[in-house]
Amino acid sequence: QVQLVESGGGLVQAGGSLRLSCAASGRTFRSVIMGWFRQAPGEEREFVAAINWSSGTTYDADSVKDRFTISRDNAKNTVYLQMNSLKPEDTAVYYCAAKAGAIGLKYHRAYDYWGQGTQVTVSP
Repeated sequence: QVQLVESGGGLVQAGGSLRLSCAASGRTFRSVIMGWFRQAPGEEREFVAAINWSSGTTYDADSVKDRFTISRDNAKNTVYLQMNSLKPEDTAVYYCAAKAGAIGLKYHRAYDYWGQGTQVTVSP
């Protein structure tokens, strides 16, 4: 089993920044993909970014490219999502997720483990 706990959400003005954290515990993470997804009210859960825990290779959605950065700290078993130049359309609940292997990493149904989510609200 893998337990994921997100933190770092909040309210920020447009143009501001937030850093989300996802602390992972449980089974080994050396062969997993860690992903960030977001879901706005009435919308499908949307891929934001992902990272291969062992290689550090990252994957970003076009909507957040050059604004959001995913990273990991192996010693702390923690994945981060640095969000800069935030826009009102970034408002959503942000979820951390984990899966084994890179196939389907942009699809939320491919992930096996999820955190509880953290709210990010960007005001105009």
